[in-house]
Amino acid sequence: MKNPIIELSELAFHWQHCSLSDDVLRATRRVLLDWYSTTLPGAIRSPCTELKDVLDKGEGKAYSYVDSDYVSASYAAFINGVASHTVEFDDIFKDGGYHPGSPTISAALAVAQQEAVSLDVFHRSIIAGYEVGCRLALAIQPAHYKYWHTTSTVGTIGAAVATVMLASGTQEQIMHAIGIASSFAGGHQANLQGKGMTKALHAGHAAQAGILAGKSALAGVEASIDSLSGLYGWANATTEATVNWDKAFDGMYDWTPITRMTIKNHGCCGHIFPAIDGVGHVLKKYQLTYADIQSIDVYGYDATKKMCDRPFPDDAQQARFSLQYCVAVHCLTGKARLHAFSEETLQRQDIREFAKRIKVHRDEGLSALYPSVRSAKVIITLSNGSLIEHHQKTRKGDPEDPLSDAELVEKYRELTQGILTESQQILLEESVLNSEDVPTAIFRF
Repeated sequence: MKNPIIELSELAFHWQHCSLSDDVLRATRRVLLDWYSTTLPGAIRSPCTELKDVLDKGEGKAYSYVDSDYVSASYAAFINGVASHTVEFDDIFKDGGYHPGSPTISAALAVAQQEAVSLDVFHRSIIAGYEVGCRLALAIQPAHYKYWHTTSTVGTIGAAVATVMLASGTQEQIMHAIGIASSFAGGHQANLQGKGMTKALHAGHAAQAGILAGKSALAGVEASIDSLSGLYGWANATTEATVNWDKAFDGMYDWTPITRMTIKNHGCCGHIFPAIDGVGHVLKKYQLTYADIQSIDVYGYDATKKMCDRPFPDDAQQARFSLQYCVAVHCLTGKARLHAFSEETLQRQDIREFAKRIKVHRDEGLSALYPSVRSAKVIITLSNGSLIEHHQKTRKGDPEDPLSDAELVEKYRELTQGILTESQQILLEESVLNSEDVPTAIFRF
């Protein structure tokens, strides 16, 4: 096998001139619309509302959806990246435990607007950034995730690749951008799992640092050929287990990750999705309400138990990682989307009381299948003492059970309601899904 940094750079460079199938192009437009779905609601929330008043915005032609103004590409990538990761609705490459859209699209869109590139070049940069980031995530997961936040670390590299692609850079420049980005990549689990607002900054930093790495490579700065996979390189330094490069490169040139994305159907941690879907399935099938339920036991894989067993979340960020809260709010309101994490809903005592009836358990068999399979087993004990068991084998939104175009648009319109007018929603939707131009600032809000 070639040096992985060469393999990855050649794979990315391939997307500069190869033909793009209708499926790949449609998938690219879909993830871009989904990026807007999660970025616009994040743009009017903390921490963006605090950050926009203290950071140097610079001058440029990139658009900040937080400031509703034209700014430098560096600032736009950062602040839009933070916004895109705030409300936990960003896309997932589930086999790699990675949210590629937040860092990759935030960087690519800012540079594309600044440099006024064609839509074709813009789309190819996103596809290549997803390709490298997602395949790199395959190589290092799940061991990397023990200490590191993949969206922050791998995201820096994906953003760097996209930046070089937007300039039609060479394979060697892409290679050096990957290597440089590997030195910029950071973001640890304590700021993901713990309290605070730092997690959202991970995606913004990855987008901004990726641009810096990409621009450095375009300027002629070189990285070590061993910076990614060498004995003292990034992959070994951040992964306890053996790095699986064969898994990363399996099927390359035959399929591309952007066509296998999970579009989030719920506004919380993806490790909770199977539980929500499973409980929702039982409620619908047996025509039950929360009042019929005495208790719920959820059996999930390792990350479900480690990250999402939080029966008493203190705030919205904690609630998004609380399986008990998210399942309870879904049972009582029918959805775990934006309103589920409003202050009004967080204060509802009926939801808090029902959450006490829900317990989370680690299942050995399900843990062995993670990350390629993300499922949950739910056991619901009814008030009359009878039991209902259900194995939720898929998550709505995963490639195995994808959101339709209509469902994707419905999500976009729900999440941007009150931020955009109806005419603005339609205009942006049309621009992303059907226009031949890179989306620009078509509105101010």
